Amino acid sequence: MSLDEKFIPIRTFFYEMVGNIFKKIAGLFGYPINPGMSTISDLPSEVYARSRFLDNLPTHRTFWPPVQRPETWFEMIFGPSPKVETVPRYIYESKEEGFYNFYIENYKNIYFLPDWLSKFIQVRLHICLDITVLETIREVLFVGLMVYSQIVILRIALSWFIYINPYTFPWCYLAAAVDWTEDVLQGIVPSILGVNITGSVFLGILGVVADSLNHLVFTMPFLPSEGEETKLLINQEMKDVLVFHYLPVLWYRFPIPNEIREFWYYERPDILEYMQKAYQDLDIQFLPDNIVQQLNQQKLTSYISTEILAKNDFIHTNIVLKDFDFINEQFHNLFIANVEKLF
Repeated sequence: MSLDEKFIPIRTFFYEMVGNIFKKIAGLFGYPINPGMSTISDLPSEVYARSRFLDNLPTHRTFWPPVQRPETWFEMIFGPSPKVETVPRYIYESKEEGFYNFYIENYKNIYFLPDWLSKFIQVRLHICLDITVLETIREVLFVGLMVYSQIVILRIALSWFIYINPYTFPWCYLAAAVDWTEDVLQGIVPSILGVNITGSVFLGILGVVADSLNHLVFTMPFLPSEGEETKLLINQEMKDVLVFHYLPVLWYRFPIPNEIREFWYYERPDILEYMQKAYQDLDIQFLPDNIVQQLNQQKLTSYISTEILAKNDFIHTNIVLKDFDFINEQFHNLFIANVEKLF
């Protein structure tokens, strides 16, 4: 008999003893009558269907650092400038939906601005149709994070060269730009085998923040909540999309920006005609402010002219009546005087 076979009864006894201990502990919580946690089938059908729908959506794939695709000799030597890989917006026009419709492919990892922030940008900052400013800000942030990540990498590499003092010129500027992250994260991020990994963790955080800019979608002139989930046939393939169409809700709740109305009136009268016909039942001003002021001035002038004419007619009528009364009175006096002479 081998040594392993001699220990089989001891091993079996130990397994049974541990099993009985766990059963007694579980008995305190109602075992075996307690059915345990509810299964996934007990979830509401709508919540489960929504979860399955989101899980089946594709992922907007991007890379950090961005993929290098040089197109010129200069870019091949020094490297191309980093670019944001945004989710494209496909703009379309139709007689039923209007002129400012667009759709985007629906991904599980795209982000939108909150409705209140999108409303503030459009109403207060007057950034509605032309979102070049927002795109520029995103590009600047992305490039800035990319450059700063390279500075962090250089600082981490510099720490491995013990013969370089990072607190002497010119390395002191590099240390001042990065070392503050250690003061913030040193009590949170532990050291592994005596190696400080704060820089690596911070570099990962920078990558996540910068990569999230690739998945940020601007929905102007619509609010993000106005997107409708549907399916469209794109390149012979059915894809999940978010459609933004018809009249933006902010153009109903607030006045349409005057520069847009001027563009319609002077350059695109077809859009102005469509808006006036399609939304004539809504109390929305589609004409530019200067045209509205001219129309109001014309109405006011016409009203004043009508009032003046009416007043002049009234004065003329009063004069005629007074003259008629005077003639009547003179004739009456003359008639009375002649009658008295006769009698």
